[in-house]
Amino acid sequence: MGLLIQSNVSLKPFNTFGVDVKARVFVEAHSDADIREALAYAKEHKVELLVIGGGSNLLLTGDIDALVLRMATRGIRITHENCDGATVEAEAGEPWHPFVQETLAQGLAGLENLSLIPGTVGAAPMQNIGAYGVELKDVFDSLVAMDRETGETREFSLSECAFGYRDSVFKHQVGRWLILRVRFRLSFAARLHLDYGPVRQRLQEQGIANPTPIHVSRAISAIRSEKLPDPATLGNAGSFFKNPLVSAELAARIRETHPGLVAYPQADGQVKLAAGWLIEQAGWKGFREGDAGVHALQSLVLVNHGAATGLDILHLAQRIQTDILERFGVSLEMEPNLY
Repeated sequence: MGLLIQSNVSLKPFNTFGVDVKARVFVEAHSDADIREALAYAKEHKVELLVIGGGSNLLLTGDIDALVLRMATRGIRITHENCDGATVEAEAGEPWHPFVQETLAQGLAGLENLSLIPGTVGAAPMQNIGAYGVELKDVFDSLVAMDRETGETREFSLSECAFGYRDSVFKHQVGRWLILRVRFRLSFAARLHLDYGPVRQRLQEQGIANPTPIHVSRAISAIRSEKLPDPATLGNAGSFFKNPLVSAELAARIRETHPGLVAYPQADGQVKLAAGWLIEQAGWKGFREGDAGVHALQSLVLVNHGAATGLDILHLAQRIQTDILERFGVSLEMEPNLY
């Protein structure tokens, strides 16, 4: 085998929470052939397979008795181009933010609002990443995935991915499909989204009257840097809870006692609430127990101050969920995948 098979490898460098657990078997894949070898190894040795990218959407609660396959494939290419824009394909192992910056450098707009999101290109469709009024599905063209059982590849169109809020078909079929590469429809003519959060205000403060996609990317990167801690210095997985969707009736009841409720009406009549606002109102902002805590500047972010275990962080998250349900009647759903 060409793969480097390693045993009892610490996954601390491979998850942004910085949780120190071990993988029974660990490999890195740099090509489709490597992936097929890893699949064959797992089948031959009867071990489960856990695929990871940047480890930014993981909460590891114990040692992993499986083959951990880290996607390390690289490559960015334009597969189609016309006067309006281009289709750009990226390998699953490409780090997300540098990929966004590469498309902007080529004069292509569409991904600027998704700047500075951690993780890899291959992980992005799993939960249909989104930020500042834009979701991955808005610029998605198609992707190629491998069937873990047969090793065969298949194309997925936009409709076949069944994207929803932080959701996709791949999130419900985790054990079957392994995303190899993703294609995006990007434009030479910018259609900027500036009205979600403080983006427009930040650009105005900078004296930018006619922003470009690069201006928007820089503004959003600055905003995210101020709100979200750098995992290299404080372990975290970004937003830990999804913004909950509730009925209009429940939102109205909460607003009666909390007039400052941050809420966004949806087209289907539901209301999206700001989970961070709920958590802050409940007094959890800046909370710390041992090395597991809630970030002092952003209540939506749970952090590892150094030596917290995955279980420490999980137990804190569960306490917050229970409290928010009792106070507001709202169920919070965790964003990271638990292992």
